[in-house]
Amino acid sequence: MMVLLSRVSLLYTFGFASSFNIPNPLTNPRFQLSTQFVALKAKGTIGVEDVLKSPKWPDEWPFSEADLRRQDESDDGIFYSMPRFCYHVDEKAVAALTEYYAAEFPKLSGSSKNEKPSVLDLCASHVSHFPTDVADYTGKRVALGMNEEELKENNQVDEFVVQDLNTNPVLPFPDNSFDIVTNAVSIDYLTKPLEICKEVARVLKPGGTAMFALSNRCFPTKAIGLWLQTNDLEHVFIVGSYFHYTGMFQPPSAVEVGPNPSWVGGQSQNIAYLSVVRATVDK
Repeated sequence: MMVLLSRVSLLYTFGFASSFNIPNPLTNPRFQLSTQFVALKAKGTIGVEDVLKSPKWPDEWPFSEADLRRQDESDDGIFYSMPRFCYHVDEKAVAALTEYYAAEFPKLSGSSKNEKPSVLDLCASHVSHFPTDVADYTGKRVALGMNEEELKENNQVDEFVVQDLNTNPVLPFPDNSFDIVTNAVSIDYLTKPLEICKEVARVLKPGGTAMFALSNRCFPTKAIGLWLQTNDLEHVFIVGSYFHYTGMFQPPSAVEVGPNPSWVGGQSQNIAYLSVVRATVDK
């Protein structure tokens, strides 16, 4: 890749490519994305917090239909029809996410200072990983997920909605309905991430925040192809870009919340790895 970049740069530096009317690949969004991934791999000391500090976003949405395709494109309703009453990540990662929510939720007030923030949990199951005392400092809490049996057992929310976001990314809520939108280790399964993030922005109240948690585990046949081809630091960049390309959020940020960080290149070696990419709606 680095050799290719150098050769292309030379062509355009000396004007050879333009003489033959060859399109400049340096302006291609997918090519620009690839250069960012190369840069992330080359920086051995970069951390999760650094990825979104000064990102160079491609000029346009860089992801193709192939990037968002899964190995298993069968009906997700069939895949998720059997309830799974278990955690899908390490228990220490779950504990770290709960601790993060406990620290961050109280900082986000509702529409007025005396109002508790309302929360929407996307791709939810029988548990939303909220703190046990979440009702003390939040208002209405809603879970949206795929399996009704799981959602019925979720006692951390007041109500739930069953919906497949891959077939219908339109959230069934009015504008400005929530102060917080969470998604726990499920963004990699969504095939329409831009549409869904635009919907997240729509249902967030002014000043509201989206918090998407990422892990290094997944159901590989249901994760999008791009996710399987990239590493954990690149995942942070990808999710941050989802927020960016909506044009509806302030610049995103990221933090690693899992215990005992351990990295080789851009891949976490920690079985309890967990990061949160977040962004505040710009309205």
